Amino acid sequence: MTRNFPIAKNLYSFFTETGALSRFAGRFFKELFSRPFEFREFLRQCYQMGNKSLLLVGVTGFILGLVFTLQSRPTLEEFGASSWIPNMISISIVREIGPVIIALICAGRIGSSIGAELGSMKVTEQIDAMEVSGTNPFKFLVVTRILAATLMLPLLILFGDFIALIGSALVENIKGQVSFTLYFNQVFDALGFRDLLPATGKSFFFGFAIGLVGCFKGYNSSKGTAGVGRASNSAVVYTSMLLFIIDFIAVFLTELIYGT
Repeated sequence: MTRNFPIAKNLYSFFTETGALSRFAGRFFKELFSRPFEFREFLRQCYQMGNKSLLLVGVTGFILGLVFTLQSRPTLEEFGASSWIPNMISISIVREIGPVIIALICAGRIGSSIGAELGSMKVTEQIDAMEVSGTNPFKFLVVTRILAATLMLPLLILFGDFIALIGSALVENIKGQVSFTLYFNQVFDALGFRDLLPATGKSFFFGFAIGLVGCFKGYNSSKGTAGVGRASNSAVVYTSMLLFIIDFIAVFLTELIYGT
């Protein structure tokens, strides 16, 4: 019946995928608190996702701070408000721009890597071999990766925000003759718990979404090398859309709690 109605077919596919992803997430929480705990694999995944992403996140954050400050300065100078640049830049980066941009970058690096790795293991029947040997592949492969992504992404976002502020301070030091000490004094005066807590809180959900979708797509990829490619690509696409949805919900809830 759905063959004659493309919209109905797409809706059916969407709800089927959403249901499968929800069951996958439910299984994650069930396996998370059961023994054995794969600490060694968890630490290895933390290293793979965290330490090996520092350079990419650092370069992205530094360029973000440079470009954002260079683009904002001429407009603020026209209104004689150049002294407000540290306040505006720091709040904008910490609240919204930093977490979203860095999460998207990590979705491309971490999400696609997880999808491709688990997809390759699915194609080569390594996951089936683990089940036959008595090992729980879901706990070893999925739980460790989702948990590592959930814990590492907030740290990467904090690191990226700090590097972005250094890039912004460098522009202000060159263009506006503002010392680094004065710049960061204004930054710390402008930032408060209202800025840090919501941004840090939603970054955990960003990391969970990246790990969950990447593992879901790779663990359930179709056979063949084409299936691995589709798993890697769809992991990034679906994660990116999910990140924007999570960000919207987080901003909406923050406004409800703290007000305007």
